[in-house]
Amino acid sequence: MDFIKLSAERYSVRSFDDRPISDEHMKILLRAAVLAPTGCNYQPQRIYVVQSEEKLGKLREISRCTFGAKTVLVFTYDVTEDWKNPLEKGVHSGEQDVSIAASHVMLQAWELGIGTCWVNYFSNSRLEKELGLPENERSVLIMPIGYPSPDASPLPMHSEYKAVEEIVKFI
Repeated sequence: MDFIKLSAERYSVRSFDDRPISDEHMKILLRAAVLAPTGCNYQPQRIYVVQSEEKLGKLREISRCTFGAKTVLVFTYDVTEDWKNPLEKGVHSGEQDVSIAASHVMLQAWELGIGTCWVNYFSNSRLEKELGLPENERSVLIMPIGYPSPDASPLPMHSEYKAVEEIVKFI
């Protein structure tokens, strides 16, 4: 698929059917995440594939935005592995690295006919505690993922974009 077309057609899916993601598709999605560029190629991102009813139940308690998905990806990064900017204390690449990996998964999923929704509506500390994540990991987002249900559709604002001139400045 043409990248601009893929980017324009993709939308956040909030209604999934019951089909499980095939092993083949999951391997492709996770490979896309591994291929994502990261600061100095340190690859601090971690992805938890949540499919057990127990853990999905915990995620449903933590966020109302799992949308009934049978699979939810939890994206985190290891604070001991992300790139630290030696020129500016406190500036590091962990959230950016995870965001790039998640974007790769999101776009690859759409190409495979799989829907996703990027979700930040949850308590990060609660998620980390409830899922028993290691102390050195920070959660960034959860991503409900699955085949869109027949009634899935984009929200009304999906195709509303600012003009390029409002966003881009040549200096």
